[in-house]
Amino acid sequence: MDTTSTRAHDDIRTAPRALATEAVHAGRDDLARQGLHAPPIDLSTTYPSYDSRGEAARIDAFATTGAEPDGPPVYGRLGNPTVARFETALARLEGTEAAVAFASGMAALSAVLLVRGSMGLRHVVAVRPLYGCSDHLLTAGLLGSEVTWTDPAGVADALRPDTGLVLVESPANPTLAEVDLRAVAHACGSVPLLVDNTFATPVLQRPAEHGARLILHSATKYLGGHGDVLAGVVACDEEFAGRLRQVRFATGGVLHPLAGYLLLRGLSTLPVRVRAASATAAELVRRLAADPRVARVHYPRIGGAMVAFEVYGDPHEVIGAVRLITPAVSLGSVDTLIQHPPSISHRIVDADDRRGAGVSDQLLRMSVGLEDVEDLWSDLDQALGRPVRGAGNCASNHEVPALAN
Repeated sequence: MDTTSTRAHDDIRTAPRALATEAVHAGRDDLARQGLHAPPIDLSTTYPSYDSRGEAARIDAFATTGAEPDGPPVYGRLGNPTVARFETALARLEGTEAAVAFASGMAALSAVLLVRGSMGLRHVVAVRPLYGCSDHLLTAGLLGSEVTWTDPAGVADALRPDTGLVLVESPANPTLAEVDLRAVAHACGSVPLLVDNTFATPVLQRPAEHGARLILHSATKYLGGHGDVLAGVVACDEEFAGRLRQVRFATGGVLHPLAGYLLLRGLSTLPVRVRAASATAAELVRRLAADPRVARVHYPRIGGAMVAFEVYGDPHEVIGAVRLITPAVSLGSVDTLIQHPPSISHRIVDADDRRGAGVSDQLLRMSVGLEDVEDLWSDLDQALGRPVRGAGNCASNHEVPALAN
């Protein structure tokens, strides 16, 4: 069984392919020539080499540039063939030169901060809201970084000579607020823009096309898609990828090969899952926006399967009353999940900062899955309970978009 990197095999493909086709075939283009249909799982942690001089030269080359070693694998912390397949596929979907996978989304973000910090560029400009742990990592300065929080219009004025990164999440967790990525990328100048694209996925948005240099995913979510894998990945140019690989090697935040296999499998159905869940989400948004028990509905213009809404009643009672929908953290699975961000995902963010970013105490965040829309609405309807006396008409912060075919 050939366990070498798929890069050489993928390079022979020159004709452009649609996203749905790439999702199925990227990272797998060499399988038929090997007499295989399903990608192999390489669980080796180390690999034999009888040429120690050559091995030393390859390790020296990696230490210099972070480029993936040519030839057979060396050691699991430098890279893994199964994980490399997923990285190849994700880079194709995002339209970047490379991608580097990590053990979690937070490990991926940490690696980016460490790369920039190692260059003396420890200052970060960031736009709230972000995922709660991303916010905490920056605010607490756990990796020696310093953050300036601003709105999108203030990015250019917030830049300093030691600014190493501008960070936005669009649509944002959990309010689903959107950022004009092209305008922010222009404001960044030569400073790399990192876009957390977890909620949108490359099905709905490809930030590299708008000027972002780094695209972050908590691959635990939609890329895996089944709630059974923990991972993170950064899509970027090859130069930055080399530095990320060096940090991954030094810190050990590697992705397990089985996780890489599950993620590659998840990508094959990503477009179908996102579009189906988005259609259901849009219908639920229409019903929630007309419901007197709901004060406000948040839904991004680009669509998607994430819905946020503020209730007039007690949000904790809604969480406790769902029966079909699962009350749990995380998102992007085939089943629908609901949670109360101020209590869970954004609890770690200072309350004033949280509310200032639009995360109200009445907010609920729902990740819509693949169940039938009528079953989901029936569960939401009974969980919302009776209307609160004196509640006014609800409003949506965006028009419900027409979904693309």
